Amino acid sequence: MKTKLDRIVEEITASYRKTGGINHLEGPNLPSRRSIGCIVRAFEALIFPGYHDDEVIDELNMGYVVGQRVACITRNLIDEIGKSFSYHQRLLGTEAKSREEISALVMEILSLIPEIRARIKLDVDAAFAGDPAAKSGEEVILAYPCIPAILVHRVAHEFWIRGIPLIPRMMSEYVHSRTGIDIHPGAAIKDHFFIDHGTGVVIGETTEIGKNVKIYQGVTLGALSVRKDLGNKKRHPTIENNVTIYAGATILGGETVVGEGSVIGGNVWVTESVPPGSRVYYQPGKNHVNKGMD
Repeated sequence: MKTKLDRIVEEITASYRKTGGINHLEGPNLPSRRSIGCIVRAFEALIFPGYHDDEVIDELNMGYVVGQRVACITRNLIDEIGKSFSYHQRLLGTEAKSREEISALVMEILSLIPEIRARIKLDVDAAFAGDPAAKSGEEVILAYPCIPAILVHRVAHEFWIRGIPLIPRMMSEYVHSRTGIDIHPGAAIKDHFFIDHGTGVVIGETTEIGKNVKIYQGVTLGALSVRKDLGNKKRHPTIENNVTIYAGATILGGETVVGEGSVIGGNVWVTESVPPGSRVYYQPGKNHVNKGMD
């Protein structure tokens, strides 16, 4: 006699045969979410040594520890990137990537770690300078959610611009779940970037952000609704240098440019370009724009 549990198992397995589009029972494995999480944490440890470690790192063992980490992350990345390209080949019929080609991509990305570290230092400086509550750079690194969000974005963006499927999105969503900050890996973000508080921030795929930009919680840099076939067009706004965007502001559209030095007030809704030096704030029923003011 079949037990109730037996029937449940049969019904679940039958659903695998019946329901298309969500099964992945055969063929190359997809990249592992667990492995991508481990890779992200390994990048964090390489970029901020001593902040994510139980073991002591000093001048005597630094080369050994870094060597171990680089070797481990290299093996894991080659495996996971191989899976992502196999998926892409099966989905779109693209040309297969050899292990040598994938290894070269991994080496190229790992060689950027010193540059990424220098850029993240500028982001830490921006957070420390931009928040009177910050008491030290160490506090910013350990306690501010914008730092892991921006760090992972700067890494994931390098995967994205090299055409590596799936993995940059998985990296971004991993840190999104930790911080509440959703940055698409395609977004282009220049140096000295600060997200204060951070919860609910959304930055879309084709967003461009200049230097010395500060945004607050709940800001959306998003797209107006477009057809699926326009997905490769620029759909998200451009934020020029030295802009501040306050909490809850929504800025939409690929042709929308927020000019250099502007301040966007809280809870405004912007779908048209704003001239440099503007102040935009909400009045009941409309946005008010003071153009080109200091």
